[in-house]
Amino acid sequence: MATTADFRNGLCIEFNGKLYTIVQFQHVKPGKGAAFVRTKMKNLETGKILENTFNAGVKINTVRIERRPYQFLYKDETGYHFMHLETFEQITLQEEQVDGTDLIKEGQGVEIMVHAENEAVLSCELPPFVELEVTYTEPGLRGDTASSTALKQATVETGATINVPLFIEIGQKIKIDTRTRDYSERVK
Repeated sequence: MATTADFRNGLCIEFNGKLYTIVQFQHVKPGKGAAFVRTKMKNLETGKILENTFNAGVKINTVRIERRPYQFLYKDETGYHFMHLETFEQITLQEEQVDGTDLIKEGQGVEIMVHAENEAVLSCELPPFVELEVTYTEPGLRGDTASSTALKQATVETGATINVPLFIEIGQKIKIDTRTRDYSERVK
């Protein structure tokens, strides 16, 4: 058992019979009235974000979650296949359990979240940044824009479409932030 004072980003809790991870929280002490905690929580089964307000000091059931290193092998009609990097055990996950399926490529390292008590697989997360090659983009011409933040669409090797600066060309590798799906930098 924990209280709202123990809240931190990434903490897994049981709320209304379902498992959630805290994405964002804020302790609020208004000038009048009792303190409370405003939270954004992600459902580990469906991936949906829920906003909720807890009164300060409320007891919460925490859940022990383990993050295990896996490698993405391939995708077929049965799902996404992963291999544990230490035990070489293979598991198959459905598409809804994998975050950012269009940014994952074969051989990519991922973290799979597992419920520690019953060994149930909850979800799969990509690393914060992935490096992918641009397979198609329109040529960007100098002077096309009045600002320095002009973007164009680019298709990467996994099939995802990302907005990139005008100077990016076909065949270049780029770093993509998997949390926001934004272009980060060019990889040399």
